[in-house]
Amino acid sequence: MRQPDHTFCIAPMMECSDRHDRYLLRLFSRNIMLYTEMIPALALLNGETAEFLRYDQLEHPVALQIGGSEPLKMALCAHLGEAAGFDEININVGCPSDRVQAGRFGVALMKEPYTVADCFRAMQDKVNIPVTIKCRIGVDDHDTYDHLRNFVEILSHAGCNIFIVHARKAWLRGLSPKQNREIPPLQYDVVYKLKKQFEDLRIIINGGIQDMESAKNHLGNVDGVMVGREAYQNPMMLAEVDRLFFGSSEPKTTAMEVLEVYKLYIERELRNGVRLHHITKHMMGLFQGVPGARAWRRHLSSFATEPNAGLRVIEEAQSQISLSAHCLYQLREQSENDGVVERSADRAVFS
Repeated sequence: MRQPDHTFCIAPMMECSDRHDRYLLRLFSRNIMLYTEMIPALALLNGETAEFLRYDQLEHPVALQIGGSEPLKMALCAHLGEAAGFDEININVGCPSDRVQAGRFGVALMKEPYTVADCFRAMQDKVNIPVTIKCRIGVDDHDTYDHLRNFVEILSHAGCNIFIVHARKAWLRGLSPKQNREIPPLQYDVVYKLKKQFEDLRIIINGGIQDMESAKNHLGNVDGVMVGREAYQNPMMLAEVDRLFFGSSEPKTTAMEVLEVYKLYIERELRNGVRLHHITKHMMGLFQGVPGARAWRRHLSSFATEPNAGLRVIEEAQSQISLSAHCLYQLREQSENDGVVERSADRAVFS
């Protein structure tokens, strides 16, 4: 069984990590492991199956994340995912939303490790690609290290050897999904302890990782890192991932270079009937920290939702960045003439 490289992963995020976003992030790195947003098993089996499983070949390596608690249905979903060409199937045991709780899956299943084990066995028996688990360090009053250790032990005995662990517990009562990403404190030491106890398992850490230095530090204690919101809001942070984590010698890509390639993808999707704003919502942070970024976001927000919006909207927004760069050069030239050079702003434009 071929094992994907989990050194650096992008988290599955509801309403964020769809195929348009995954394609964009792939343009920054050839090696990061991508994940679909969580797809409920019943929706995959009874809904628009082909659309749920749709992705571009450029996205590989890419994993399908499924939510559910019925072994037979989860196994059927895993089979569909493998047949569609996904590189991994991931079981969601971490999402705290009300909808997930009502459907008896997500983080609530940390209280039912044997149910998760049954699902895992049924799924892994059905496919020849890895089945993995994404969980938290605890849920509600099941939040001691012994609870987590017991959960992992039961699943490892079932055959699971890859765990992605969000280093926060979840409160199913009183906190919204957004609050569950922010309020429970991060406890990285708990995940480190898990790796020390289960040396033969591959443990990937998730939660609150916002820069490359932090990611590299985590890799001294675990087998991989998973970044979520920061990569979505600031995809440019991924520009050096291949060099820093995968030994690439290729030069760092720029946001403008990525955009030029992504525009070809956008043209194709528009011809296939996709509305522009379904794509541009993922591009808002493309130029984060760059002069003109606010004008870029404002233009996309104002015009991408129009019925016949096309590539021209992107190019008009792009001109805001170019204009700001031109103005910055003029200011820099004037500053040099005056004997004062501001270099930090230059770096922001071209990084």
